[in-house]
Amino acid sequence: MIKTILVVCIGNICRSPMAQCLFDRKLSGVTVLSAGLDALVGAAPDPLAIRVTAESRLDIAAHRAQQLNMGLATGADLILAMEAAHKHEIMRRYPGASGKVFRLGEIGRFDVPDPYRKPIAGFRDAFGLIQQGVDAWVPRIEAMS
Repeated sequence: MIKTILVVCIGNICRSPMAQCLFDRKLSGVTVLSAGLDALVGAAPDPLAIRVTAESRLDIAAHRAQQLNMGLATGADLILAMEAAHKHEIMRRYPGASGKVFRLGEIGRFDVPDPYRKPIAGFRDAFGLIQQGVDAWVPRIEAMS
């Protein structure tokens, strides 16, 4: 059963908060968390990430970045990383989590590139890929929840 999902990127201020918010919108009865491999702990989301999610009537402004740690990794039933390199790093740091770590784009075979410090078009592109990944995972998660 999948009761807790953890979405992971690098800083936890762009991609993973957007994915967390999308999963929250589409799933009920499942706890969705996000964290960063090298989080800007306590930082608010990037203003462009806030703007792009707001265009879809989502609000991530209250999010604050947190560092991926053993408790989050072991407590999650499913861990979704934005890039293949993140997936491998999570498994390197937390070998016990290896059977439950996948890319958000695993099903579609894509990574979600980091939009940090890029123009808003990069954030929109990343958000579109995140939506694709979330849409592909939701029915599978619902089937296991």
